[in-house]
Amino acid sequence: MEQTRTPLFTPVLIVGCIIMMLGFSIRASFGVFQIPIAEEFGWPRADFSLAIAIQNLAWGIGQPIFGAIAEKMGDRKAIILGALFYAAGLVLSSFAITPGEHQFYEILVGFGIAGTGFGVILAMVGRATSDENRSMALGIATAAGSAGQVFGAPAAEFLLGYFPWQSVFLIFAAVMLLSLFALPLMRAPMATRSELEVSLGTVLKRAFRDPSYTMIFLGFFSCGYQLGFITAHFPAFITEVCGPISGGGLLAGMGITTTSALGALSIALIGLSNIGGTILAGYLGKRHSKKYLLAGIYAGRTVVAAWFILTPMTPTTVIIFSLAMGSLWLATVPLTSGLVAHIFGLRYMGTLYGIVFFSHQLGSFLGVWLGGKLYDVTGDYTLVWWIGIGVGAFSAIVHLPVREKPWAAQPV
Repeated sequence: MEQTRTPLFTPVLIVGCIIMMLGFSIRASFGVFQIPIAEEFGWPRADFSLAIAIQNLAWGIGQPIFGAIAEKMGDRKAIILGALFYAAGLVLSSFAITPGEHQFYEILVGFGIAGTGFGVILAMVGRATSDENRSMALGIATAAGSAGQVFGAPAAEFLLGYFPWQSVFLIFAAVMLLSLFALPLMRAPMATRSELEVSLGTVLKRAFRDPSYTMIFLGFFSCGYQLGFITAHFPAFITEVCGPISGGGLLAGMGITTTSALGALSIALIGLSNIGGTILAGYLGKRHSKKYLLAGIYAGRTVVAAWFILTPMTPTTVIIFSLAMGSLWLATVPLTSGLVAHIFGLRYMGTLYGIVFFSHQLGSFLGVWLGGKLYDVTGDYTLVWWIGIGVGAFSAIVHLPVREKPWAAQPV
């Protein structure tokens, strides 16, 4: 496939960043709703945790589906469908009064995230960008999701100070629909004739027989576990366990006077530091082996998480952990998606990356659900943290044998 040189910042990249930033800001805020919803209905922590876990699992199931829809029917149609699912799930959730209703409607939200998130948009960005700029463009697009995380949880916390959680869900639904007004500017190149001659079934069969694809699939599991658990439970964990905030300190001067506010701030700090970490990962992915960078990121997460759980929690350790973990947070995404594109090509990148991302969301489901379940059983999150440390170490190891060569350079 011939590649023409294109600028780094294309309309596809800019609009894709806007849509992912808004979609991920809403998704990142769900942990802030843990305590208000559980307290209103008197539910155990596991009930709403299961709703968020189902959302993540539906996101994973929907990712290859929306990738295939984009490749067969068009990228923009897939994004519109995703936004409609997202808004419908939020609106219906605002009227939900039982755990079962919340859990069912989060299926719609999860499919909405799939249609407006990584699988569809990163594939579009990859096709609209030159080989030289692709790794960096994927890093920037991924960082846009982190930018949404910076203000998503604090925005939810702010809105909950003035509106009931039901109204906040409706506001978020309107925001998701408004994002579609930028969609007409988003148009990615079509596949070449030679690419169209290769069927999706043929590509999938070969990928499933490739040990490297299996190792990438398995390695992405721990990323989802850690991100899902922290996004859903870290604000509540901080609220309940963190030491008091000094009245005369920097945090108090910023208006952060409660551990609940510190929990929302921690999610924002993770997103803020991840902007730099993700862009740096995209930059390094062009110059160094992606599999070794991924192994290093997972090893770094393992060390940071182990330090945090072994250290008494204070506002200072929360901030240090948030900044350190944030720098490694979504840095795996441009490298993993770039690795899939590098080895298996761009034509079916959306579907192939979507299947890999399903592993991520299986981990996310387990991290969110297990966090709530073990909290209800043991009264704390310690065991869940140590499981995350273990799967992180596994992912660091499993990426090392990946054969990082394009299919064209490998024997069939």
